Amino acid sequence: MLKMAELVNLSVGELEEKVGQLKKDLMQYRFQAKTGKLERQNVLKEVKRDIARALTVISQKQKEAASERGKESAKV
Repeated sequence: MLKMAELVNLSVGELEEKVGQLKKDLMQYRFQAKTGKLERQNVLKEVKRDIARALTVISQKQKEAASERGKESAKV
């Protein structure tokens, strides 16, 4: 399970890579769940939440960057 403090320290590019990897993991876990080989069923829920956390941090960082660009253009 990822923590918000860990995610905030990553760049947007790293976060996007992390989301891609988590989506691949989720697909594998879903396949394992369908075949009955998944040991912990709650891992699906945890991975979905990790994806949501990472996407939230990406959104926040993009909004911060946009607001800073807006402040810079207002100064000019």
